[in-house]
Amino acid sequence: MEEARDFGVDLYWLPLGAGGHSVRLNGRVFEALAARIEHRPPCDLYHSALVVRVPQGRFVVEMTPIPRGSPEERGVMMEGAVGSRWARRLRIFRYEVHRWRDGVIPDLAEAVAGPERLTSDPLLTLRIFDLVARVPPLTWDATRRMPARCGTRTRSLPG
Repeated sequence: MEEARDFGVDLYWLPLGAGGHSVRLNGRVFEALAARIEHRPPCDLYHSALVVRVPQGRFVVEMTPIPRGSPEERGVMMEGAVGSRWARRLRIFRYEVHRWRDGVIPDLAEAVAGPERLTSDPLLTLRIFDLVARVPPLTWDATRRMPARCGTRTRSLPG
C-alpha cells in the first residue's frame, strides 16, 4: 500500500460568486427571495470544492459552470442543465462535475474557514476519488423537485 502521506481529501468553502459579479448578485437575489418565502433571515451562500490527493496526483473535484476549452483537460465526469430543459441549449445554464488533475480553483484565495481535512485514510480517499466518476447525470429541472440550492449550501462558518 502507498504511504498515507500520499492520500487526503480537503474541503474548501467558497462564497457563491467569488470573483464574479453576475453569480454573486443572482445568488443574493435568489437567497433574499427564498428567505422571505421561508420566513427566515437571508444566509450567506457557499460553493464547495475538494482537493483529493492520491498517488496518481492532486485532483480538484468541483461542480462549476462549463468554461470554454477541452472537457478532457478538466477531467469532466458529468454535465447537465440547471433551471429547465430548454436551458440545456445555452452553455451559461450548463454545469459540469470535474475531477481535474492539477486543477485550479480560481477563487481559492476567497475560501472561508478552510481547508477542512476530511480524511487522510488511504482507502476512504481512494473511494471518494473513484465515486466522482459515478456521479449520476445532472438535471435540475424547475418542473421537478430541485435539489436544495443546486450545488450551493447555506452554512454558518466560524470566524
